[in-house]
Amino acid sequence: MKKVCHYISEYMGVLVLLSAIAALAFPKVFSLVKPTMINPLLGVVVFGMGLTLKAEDFRIVFRRPKDVLIGCLAQFTVMPLLAWVLARLFALDEALTVGIVLVGCCPGGTASNVITYLAKGDLALSVGMTGVSTLLAPVLTPLLVFLLAGETVDVNVVGMLLSILWVVILPIAAGLFVKRLWPRATSAATSYLPALSTLAICAIVLIVIAANASKLMSSGLVVILVVMLHNVGGLAVGYFISSLSGMSDAKRKAISIEVGMQNSGLASSLATLHFAAYPMATIPGAIFSVWHNISGAIVARIYTKTDSNNSHPKTPIFSPSAWNRKRYKIGKGKGKFLLCVKNCRIYPRTYCL
Repeated sequence: MKKVCHYISEYMGVLVLLSAIAALAFPKVFSLVKPTMINPLLGVVVFGMGLTLKAEDFRIVFRRPKDVLIGCLAQFTVMPLLAWVLARLFALDEALTVGIVLVGCCPGGTASNVITYLAKGDLALSVGMTGVSTLLAPVLTPLLVFLLAGETVDVNVVGMLLSILWVVILPIAAGLFVKRLWPRATSAATSYLPALSTLAICAIVLIVIAANASKLMSSGLVVILVVMLHNVGGLAVGYFISSLSGMSDAKRKAISIEVGMQNSGLASSLATLHFAAYPMATIPGAIFSVWHNISGAIVARIYTKTDSNNSHPKTPIFSPSAWNRKRYKIGKGKGKFLLCVKNCRIYPRTYCL
């Protein structure tokens, strides 16, 4: 059973993509499941997150406040503003504008932690940022949506705040409480949680896309392009900001991935609850759920390749106290130089300091 769960979580991007294709191919079948099921399914995902969180995940806020502050500021400025700019550039209608702004204003998603791990980024920073941005979401998400989309649609700030508390904060608290009461049982269940979360996200994608399949087919290309640009732009700007801050490569990867990958399931949930008059508002969140898992896997691959290229420099510098070296004279006269040999590898004399 653990092997099956491992494969489900490992191929999350593929399964989510297949779910989207299935919803487009058989919308009548999957539209039988009502959109009201999105909230319970998201609750399952967030409850699983609560079961895996530890006190150490939040201690990073006090040990490395600068890193977390920079990451969260980027999270709640880059993605909302980028969403608003893209909606204006592509002249999206009210529903799609609300949908893409909702995605941009949501906190980081739990999938970002997995991608950061695969990319060999700073996992502690990634988990800490996800936790902090999730706790900030009940206040910041409604306010940001009101500021960026309040001119065109009615935004119920208090209602959204309560919804996030109910759908996100309460399941996390319940997960932490269950973990404290039954630590052994929770530890045993941890291996199955990623697979359960994957299946829940697939179900959310199925429900949202099936309910709007016909409209998506007519205007889908533009929405898909905007979502892709939103995600890739967030990844790039997140990396650029962390680079300007002088962070290490591992931290840059973590902030890049954390900024670019959103809790798009929450965006679809909020769209269903508070923007029912705009059914297409749920679509950007569903497409983002599909795309950011695919782009995340690609980015992780790129980042790990960068690591492998830089991990074996052709002319490394070694300290003379670290090893006994042998010197060999090569050539004669002005062309003569020294080589040092260590473990069958040859380095120019200038690097044997």
